[in-house]
Amino acid sequence: MTGERDLSQRVASGVAWNIAEKVGSTLLQAIVSIIVANRIMPEDMGIIAILTVFVTLTQVVIDSGFSQTLIRKADPTPSDFKAVFRFNLIASLVIYVALTAASPLIASYYGWGLITDIAPVLYLLLPLNALCVIQNTIMVREFRFAELSTIIFFSSLISGILAIAMALTGFGVWSLVGQRVGMMATKAVLLWYRSAWRPRRDVKCGSLREMAPFSLRLIATDMITAIYNNIAQLFIGKIYSADSLGYFNQAQKLKDMPVNATMQSIQSVTFPALAKISTNEQKFDEGYRRVVMLTAFIMLPVMAGVIATAEDIFHLLLRPQWHPSIPYFRIMCLIGIFYPISAIAYNVLKVRSNGRIILWMEVIKKGIMTIILAVTIPMSVMAIAWGMVAASACEMVLNVGATMRYAGLSLGRFLRTLLPIVLLTTVMYAATVFVGTYTQDWSVALRLAAKIATGITTYVAVGYATRMEAFSEALAIARQFANKIKR
Repeated sequence: MTGERDLSQRVASGVAWNIAEKVGSTLLQAIVSIIVANRIMPEDMGIIAILTVFVTLTQVVIDSGFSQTLIRKADPTPSDFKAVFRFNLIASLVIYVALTAASPLIASYYGWGLITDIAPVLYLLLPLNALCVIQNTIMVREFRFAELSTIIFFSSLISGILAIAMALTGFGVWSLVGQRVGMMATKAVLLWYRSAWRPRRDVKCGSLREMAPFSLRLIATDMITAIYNNIAQLFIGKIYSADSLGYFNQAQKLKDMPVNATMQSIQSVTFPALAKISTNEQKFDEGYRRVVMLTAFIMLPVMAGVIATAEDIFHLLLRPQWHPSIPYFRIMCLIGIFYPISAIAYNVLKVRSNGRIILWMEVIKKGIMTIILAVTIPMSVMAIAWGMVAASACEMVLNVGATMRYAGLSLGRFLRTLLPIVLLTTVMYAATVFVGTYTQDWSVALRLAAKIATGITTYVAVGYATRMEAFSEALAIARQFANKIKR
């Protein structure tokens, strides 16, 4: 029992530290993004969006597969770490050279000459990330989330200051490049400084053969996912315009801030935690249910609230050139409702399955996505946004359905866990919209403040009054985290 309690406390503490860091980092990134966005044009954002697609696709090789297998593996050896480090570094350098060489072709295809200047600098993200993946993996395995969170926050802070300085001094689109490369470089330096691991000469480099079956399936799966998550942007940039891609990308970027911040916090902790208890059926099933419950309790009201206040947020913080992003932003926030539950279910499959079902599931999901893209891309950018929502909903249904084979959590209990949260979120959204209709004549700032206050008050008051399980669980974790800080 002591070991179980210790694991529970480490998970709760890890999630709390991660969320604290992500909230801080997200607020910081939001401030930086707003300042920079107000000093660049939508077409600049479109250029960065195209190059980011290629970075995202190739980064899967480094971030997925072997690195994830080291977290899942019970007792990885020093030779395992060295082998994965060597693979990541060599792969990143090969990909960097290939992408840089291809940048003139990409620039010619889209007709944006600036790509050839930006690409060699932005693509440095790949080798910089490869340099510190092992250190990051070790910290995750050891539940050193407070330390890791601090590193990520300071990396965001330093790169944010750099981006703001560049934007204010007229560097334009290069401020976005400086922010991303600066953050990864700072993170790499801090991880090497805080981690004792080094690729030592006296350690023989191990073989990747044992880890290859699961790792390669995971790489293939995540690569397919990355392609389909980003392919729409490639078509928007070519078929429509850089402006349209800029509006679409800005909406997606702002939507991703709360979604990615929360989900990265939860997933980075729950994947190693679930892996440690995967042999205990009862604990694993209950752990899965509680993670889904807490994730939904956090994410559903956040996304619903953002949808209800989207227009006020844009009008208050961004210049008029970005207001065409508002409809895309509202639609994409619906993805933030489906994705978190889907991602937790995917973690269960990574822990419990041998990876084969994950690959086959991706083939099915991407078949659906192919049909959706084929129908929506020729129609309009708005149709593409709605298609992405439909694909996200299908992915959630398929992922959750697949976990029923690997976890003892029944579909009925799963739905009973989520239903009270869905109802509470609906009440909160209705209250927020209701207040908005009576504050139309107020200033934007006051109207936004009134909506936010109404949403939070409604959610907390109704959750407390109904003694909702998710509310009690979240409150217990918050108290535990607060007590830990006091000590």
